[in-house]
Amino acid sequence: MTKTALITGILGQDGGYLAKLLLEKDYKVYGLIRRYTNPNFENLEYLGIADKIEYVSADMTDEASLLNVIKNIAPDEVYNLAAQSFVGASWDQAKLTTEVNAMGVLFILNAIRYFSPMTRFYQASTSEMFGNASENGIQTEETPFHPRSPYAISKLYAHWMTVNFKESYGMFCASGILFNHESPIRGKEFVTRKITDGVARIKLGLTDEIRLGNLESKRDWGFAGDYVEAMWLMLQQEKPDNYLISTGETHSIKDFLDIAFERVGINDWKKYVKLDPRFKRPAELFELKGKSDKARKVLGWFPKVKFEELVQMMVDADLKRLGNGKSI
Repeated sequence: MTKTALITGILGQDGGYLAKLLLEKDYKVYGLIRRYTNPNFENLEYLGIADKIEYVSADMTDEASLLNVIKNIAPDEVYNLAAQSFVGASWDQAKLTTEVNAMGVLFILNAIRYFSPMTRFYQASTSEMFGNASENGIQTEETPFHPRSPYAISKLYAHWMTVNFKESYGMFCASGILFNHESPIRGKEFVTRKITDGVARIKLGLTDEIRLGNLESKRDWGFAGDYVEAMWLMLQQEKPDNYLISTGETHSIKDFLDIAFERVGINDWKKYVKLDPRFKRPAELFELKGKSDKARKVLGWFPKVKFEELVQMMVDADLKRLGNGKSI
């Protein structure tokens, strides 16, 4: 019997890669599209799956629309990937970030509780919830949370609400505490894609600089295509639980720049990169590094794409896009 899955945030990076994975596993995939918008299907078209998904209309800030979607579809699995996910914007758009990232999760959990209680629910949590808290420089599922942005605070609300519904109503609710993950379809507002797009433009003579904020920040970066597999595995377990997903390696923005510029044959990136205080956060995170032993042991999940391969993949994709006169 064919399984059904509803993905919120279907048009984003993770939504696209997850939809591709589920389609390969013969799922019927529903994608939630926000009302009153002109949807941008470029990510799904890039992955070759735009015409293989059934789209449904709803809005994470409109509880009635979510109740209606869950009632009509009663999916086997729901993957909540919808979010205002750009951390930098969350200070200026704190209300919107809270409405989508926090209240939207409460709305969809209630919808499942009332109309499809057997549905398995995945919540996209984030390493940003840890802030600068760590144990010996490493975060695990047991590390205390100390969110440092409106985005992280909204995600922490959603994380604990997911846990609460699991414990209060016996629902199958799992949270994936994912560390940074990137891909060729990452939004250009994110520093990784901003760099690879900028490097490609510099190589092609379309620009002569990239403006960035803090170059010392270190992150645990993986490939989005690997991380969506962990999401799926969480909902295939006998019992719901929370899992931290990471590579266990950290690299700085400078490391990212080294590999990206080297890929296009430029050895000294310093003359192309300009520091711009506009891109520094009010409360900065200096290093995030995750320990995903639990996911590796219980789920059998391991990251496949190495950091250097990831950066090179993204640079190559942007070179190809821009060389063809296209830009996502």
